[in-house]
Amino acid sequence: MSGDMKKHPCPDCTFCQWCSDDRCRLCLGTGCGQRKLSQAEQIERYEQLNRAAAPAVVDCSTDTLRHFELTIRQPQSGYRFSLDPLLLCDFVTVRTGERVIDLGTGCGVMPLVLARREPTAEIVGVDFQPEMAALAKENAVANGFAGRITIETADILQHKTLSPDSSFDLVISNPPYRTPGSGKISPRTGRDLARHESTATLTDFLAAAKYLVKPSGRICMIYHPERLAEFIAEATALKLAVVRLRMVHGTIDAEARMFLIELVKGRKGTLLILPPLVVRNADSSYTAERPWLT
Repeated sequence: MSGDMKKHPCPDCTFCQWCSDDRCRLCLGTGCGQRKLSQAEQIERYEQLNRAAAPAVVDCSTDTLRHFELTIRQPQSGYRFSLDPLLLCDFVTVRTGERVIDLGTGCGVMPLVLARREPTAEIVGVDFQPEMAALAKENAVANGFAGRITIETADILQHKTLSPDSSFDLVISNPPYRTPGSGKISPRTGRDLARHESTATLTDFLAAAKYLVKPSGRICMIYHPERLAEFIAEATALKLAVVRLRMVHGTIDAEARMFLIELVKGRKGTLLILPPLVVRNADSSYTAERPWLT
């Protein structure tokens, strides 16, 4: 196998399970003559190898969300949470005594924020990267939520093993929004797994959310606007009704950079399009509306 293993196959390359070579045929010159893998099989094989070879997270920083009185350890150079999960936390409403599950929890920032906001909520975080799940569990304990936040190491493709169907009042997720092969590939370990669909697609995340949420329960996600039409189409096909939508803009004159969306299971709903959320003024200062600090 070539020295630098790719996260995902490039358009000109194939991964051969027989000769273990991931160079494209133009570079390789000849093939081994056996069946080539499909793109989905290639991606699955790459991710299996990446997970098996992934080093434990040892280089971490400790960061503070002062408003929420939270201290969070996260990778120093891997995937680090951004403003997006904080925007999603503000977008959702957690009611007294509800059960919440976060699909793709990373270091556990959303369970931590929601546990701080609603002291009666019971929250489960799920991540398929063992090192990130370990960090999320460590953060839950360090912030005093060991009894209310549970962290599971699992792939959402096996969501039926997580819990019986219709177990949660609210499902939240900040899922990977890049399709395989799109966008730039990050050299930092873990970032591509968090940003690019690997073993699980948008449809998989929505299907898992539908299975886990109760009838009339809510599903809230943050996602990239270039896939809004696809998102709504996939949700509609799964009989999930879109009831709230809010576009997020970096500045007032910039195109939307993300969208916040709420779906409900098992009932019809009228779509409410909320005013756009503008993060920064022209001088790069935060706007007066700063929901991530409320």
